[in-house]
Amino acid sequence: MISFEPTDEQRELRQLAHEFAERELRTIAAEWDEREAFPPDLLAKAARAGLTSYAIPGQYGGGGADAVTSALIAEELSWGCGGLASTLQATMFPVRPLVRFGTDAQRERYLPLLAREEGALAAIAFTETHAGSDLSAIRSEARRDGDAYVLTGEKVYITNGGVADVTVVFAKVNGALTAFVVESGDPGVSAGRVERKIGLRASQTGSLVLDAARIPSDRRIGDEGEGLAIALDFFQASRPQVAAAAVGVARAAVEYAVAYAREREAFGRPILKRQGVSFKLADMAMLVEAARLLVWRAAAAVDRNEDAGLLGSYAKAFAADTAMRVTTDAVQVLGGAGIMRDHPVEKWMRDAKVFQIVEGTSEIQRHIIATYLGGGEGDGQAPG
Repeated sequence: MISFEPTDEQRELRQLAHEFAERELRTIAAEWDEREAFPPDLLAKAARAGLTSYAIPGQYGGGGADAVTSALIAEELSWGCGGLASTLQATMFPVRPLVRFGTDAQRERYLPLLAREEGALAAIAFTETHAGSDLSAIRSEARRDGDAYVLTGEKVYITNGGVADVTVVFAKVNGALTAFVVESGDPGVSAGRVERKIGLRASQTGSLVLDAARIPSDRRIGDEGEGLAIALDFFQASRPQVAAAAVGVARAAVEYAVAYAREREAFGRPILKRQGVSFKLADMAMLVEAARLLVWRAAAAVDRNEDAGLLGSYAKAFAADTAMRVTTDAVQVLGGAGIMRDHPVEKWMRDAKVFQIVEGTSEIQRHIIATYLGGGEGDGQAPG
């Protein structure tokens, strides 16, 4: 029998995340979106609540949550604020590469660091100015020099880029993609440009400059040339989580639009009683429910260690497109009020647009889906 009911533990964690989102994220979302910055005290608050380490295995100080549970938490946090949540969510991006491909020493060094109560920021860096969805176009290079690698290049469009304590960086060694752990204090590593975005503005998106950065060889993740496999494995797990975040933003917009339509009157009765509005709201609610189920199915495949490439692309494309449609419709339901900053729906619409781009555009997801349908495996490539 198929069950769609979370366990008691999952309900408790989801409620914890929801209460944190309502108390700590919703109340400051508009302010920090306007500032285009992340509040300095929020990371520690989230870390103390276990909301930056829930996916880290228990033996390293984390919550050991599986992919489905992580998706439940991601939805709630993004319901609070997609921008603030993305900073927290990106902090766990290095976890899967370290757990599945890292050495014992790497796991013992970095996972407790990411799980500490005062918090730590982390990131993963694929994208370059000329290499987004096409990982083969990456030009950053790493050459072996004794007991170290020398990394040269620039990574862009990184969530937490330039402020992360730890970043997993992908570069080529003799033409073969390879992964490395880069620390913020490493010589030759510096923060580059900070981007100004249409949405998710409370998270920093920046670049990382590698100017002959000398990285100890024991910080290579996996073997030389194993970077592509690490990247594809990462995307299978990350896309359902990003899709869950998109569902959270979409759900927030539906709830707000419904509440508004109940109160707002036109021509003598609430606009919710008007078919043009009520049917739009019904479609919005259906899309959110469908997107969530796709997220759960993809996350469950990750937990079973199955090939989740196809399901992950289903979930990512559908949830991102749903968020865009639902938030746009929420603005329409509010009418003139919807385009004003007094209401959060215009922010959610801007946030939703970003979800159609990050972790692989909606077009790339369709390309991957079509590849699977044609009998091949999806290439899984997308920007970091």
